Amino acid sequence: MPTQSAAQAKTTATLDCDGKSIALPVVKGTESEVAVDIEKLRAQTGMIKLDPGYGNTGSCKSAITFIDGEKGVLRYRGYPIEELAQGSTFLEVAWLLINGELPTRAELAGFINEVTHHTMLHENFNRFFEALPKDAHPMPVCAAAVGALTTFYQQPETEQSTHETWVRLIAKMPTIAASSYKHSIGQPSIYPDNRLEYTSNFMRMMFATPCEEYDVDPVLARAVDLLFILHADHEQNCSTSTVRMVGSSRANLFASISAGISALWGPLHGGANQEVIEMLERIATEEGSADRFVAKAKDKNDTTRLMGFGHRVYKSYDPRAAILKKACNDVLKRVGGSSRLLDIAMRLEELALKDDYFVSRKLYPNVDFYSGIIYKALGIPINMFTVMFVIGRLPGWVAHWLEMRRDPDFRIARPRQVYVGPTMRAYQPIEMRGGRV
Repeated sequence: MPTQSAAQAKTTATLDCDGKSIALPVVKGTESEVAVDIEKLRAQTGMIKLDPGYGNTGSCKSAITFIDGEKGVLRYRGYPIEELAQGSTFLEVAWLLINGELPTRAELAGFINEVTHHTMLHENFNRFFEALPKDAHPMPVCAAAVGALTTFYQQPETEQSTHETWVRLIAKMPTIAASSYKHSIGQPSIYPDNRLEYTSNFMRMMFATPCEEYDVDPVLARAVDLLFILHADHEQNCSTSTVRMVGSSRANLFASISAGISALWGPLHGGANQEVIEMLERIATEEGSADRFVAKAKDKNDTTRLMGFGHRVYKSYDPRAAILKKACNDVLKRVGGSSRLLDIAMRLEELALKDDYFVSRKLYPNVDFYSGIIYKALGIPINMFTVMFVIGRLPGWVAHWLEMRRDPDFRIARPRQVYVGPTMRAYQPIEMRGGRV
């Protein structure tokens, strides 16, 4: 965990209210982020801080991911995302996020071996999937399946059992994801092939059938691995905060991750890349012109929105989008497919980056703007886009759950509120309230 120097600990901010003053400690992070510690504010003043959406509230101290939204910086455990995207693999990044350091060759080999030998699901899961509606969206299927894993692994929580749990989650999530997709299209699940590496194994389970094998293109597998790396963690977002909050009640890791999946399903979070693809397809079939679509998006009397631009954190270009922009070209060249959607996307970006309407509002492309194009080019169906996000984000969720549970200041999350309802009033029996029964 980040530490404070003695000088930092003595720095305070003063709050004046109703003629009273209170000195609040100022906390400074290792990247010079500054926060006012209000932990004792209510106890000393009776007041709380109101911050809808928690946009100005630090819920924890964390040593996992650093983001500088103004400068477009993203680092996992201190390593720039650009360097990890270029030279690392998803499982190496997963180890880094969860354990805090890059693995040695022996550690990585051991981790890969552990993951490889936990990819299978219990045979009873076949009946689990069969019990669900055939048209069920893969996301709630994944959330339910992860929650159900608790019933198969009910050992007491120890350091060793926790290690086994997160290894199982990382190993089985691609199998669960692929099985949820196969269920949605009425096909039998494909068993994992442990001769393949992590991402190739997932792609084979997605696209092979009992009648036809699927040969994984290593270039395309690398593109999927890259997407997993870029999605692996993103600080205290909605789903990560959900995992931490649920875990703060001492709910187990399976239950906490299941809750995170449900949070990620929302269109304002993990479902955003699906909305980007739907927008690009609409432009291609209806609008016919990126220029005309941008003009409509700027019209305050029009409900048209430019999806995939702007971010709650980034106030400049999302560094993940810059990486994926190049990957888009590589994938489309490999599959030989139409680049119509990419052409529209790049034209939208060109128009937005030179238009003061968007620049002044700091609306730059985010990771969702290009990720959906890659998924579509790879043949990933739209209803699986957010499931792909789940596989990538899983190591980050695990890392935050472990960090929270090991924090010496750990306690259950319990936000306050400012009550705005009726003041006290007397109860009246129903016969005195008027109207007919």
